[in-house]
Amino acid sequence: MVMHAARISAGQTVFIHGCSGAVGSALLSLCKLQGASVYGTCSPKNFDAIRKMGATPFTYTDKNWISAMRALGGADAVFDALGFESWDESYSILSRTGILLGYGGNLKTLTGQAQPGGVRMVIWPTLKLLARNLAFWDGRRTRFYYIDRGHATFEPDLKALFALLGEGRIEVPVKRVWDLEDVREAHRGFNRTEGVGSFLIKVGEEKE
Repeated sequence: MVMHAARISAGQTVFIHGCSGAVGSALLSLCKLQGASVYGTCSPKNFDAIRKMGATPFTYTDKNWISAMRALGGADAVFDALGFESWDESYSILSRTGILLGYGGNLKTLTGQAQPGGVRMVIWPTLKLLARNLAFWDGRRTRFYYIDRGHATFEPDLKALFALLGEGRIEVPVKRVWDLEDVREAHRGFNRTEGVGSFLIKVGEEKE
């Protein structure tokens, strides 16, 4: 997403929603590695951790990040896993030639607000996201990102990430390790746990 879709380079300004999560923190690390200035949203309890990683954090719900990014001239790339109304807001903070990378559709998880009629379909917001590219006179671009093992870049990218990890150029932050029998509690506590990164589920004891 950082290298192939957004093509982040040194000196660019990047904004990441959910920058303390598993995907968000990985995006943050890779963007910093490319020499970008990184901003993003996360829970206030994780602000210190995000600052230590070299990024500037904002609270999503107060919307102060919108005016702050506009004052900076906009973001060259926005990574937005929330979807729905958030994609409209993220589009509004792009620079004149910026790109919005949409993925996921996790706004309900963040806000905790139930949607009328139950499950909220992400297909219509995704079509709206992509339809913005029809304004060919506008330098801003949008893309919905996904990946699977069939992608030609999957294996080489995975090897490149392991190489960066082995060289110590990136880290994989882990919030907590859970035993398999506690997986239900792990799901319940994910958004309530302070820290950056992922939960790991231990499926067996380590062999000596």
